[in-house]
Amino acid sequence: MTAPTDRTRLRRAHERGAYDTASLHAVLDATCMCIVAYVIDGKPYATPTLHWREGDHVYWHGSSASRMLKQSAGQEVCLTVSILDGFVMARSGFHHSVNYRSAMLFGPAFKVPEDKKEARLSAFIDGLWPGRAAVLRPNNAQELKATTVLGMRIDEASAKVRDGAPVDDEEDYALPIWAGVIPVETRALEPVPDARNLPGVGMPEHIRGFEFPRK
Repeated sequence: MTAPTDRTRLRRAHERGAYDTASLHAVLDATCMCIVAYVIDGKPYATPTLHWREGDHVYWHGSSASRMLKQSAGQEVCLTVSILDGFVMARSGFHHSVNYRSAMLFGPAFKVPEDKKEARLSAFIDGLWPGRAAVLRPNNAQELKATTVLGMRIDEASAKVRDGAPVDDEEDYALPIWAGVIPVETRALEPVPDARNLPGVGMPEHIRGFEFPRK
């Protein structure tokens, strides 16, 4: 991980910022949805997509016909991740806030070579459901051709986290107003079998034991 840059250095609430590898990886690994921002013909765009991390790289994929993927390869992009953990209810409107974890990455995106694409896609699936890639029908040539995988090295990046109780003006603590935190979480629920599953096909452990967010 490099030192903070002009793009990654926090200007406000700098005590919430982190630039170390462990903090960034923790945020990236806690969720699988990101937003990739890029520029096409001088105009800004931001696209939500799924991401996964392998070592010091982060990857995302989509249709080979995607304008975002075509334009991003070889260009500078900004990849962001944000996780809402709670609503912070203060004693004044000004000090209401949210607890959150976020990460922002800058750098050039690269296109994963054709001969490496399938391995990256399998790593994506197994990162969420260990062992699932091996039990699936293999991707055929047309499916691989229709899919593009992009990646970027995690070099210029920062994480930002807010946690804990509201921070009010000292005199406001004497007011008879309820304050605290309303926790928020995204979690996996009980799996729902496809009605067209073949008779006798049981639910595998990587589905039955799936937990989200990931630990």
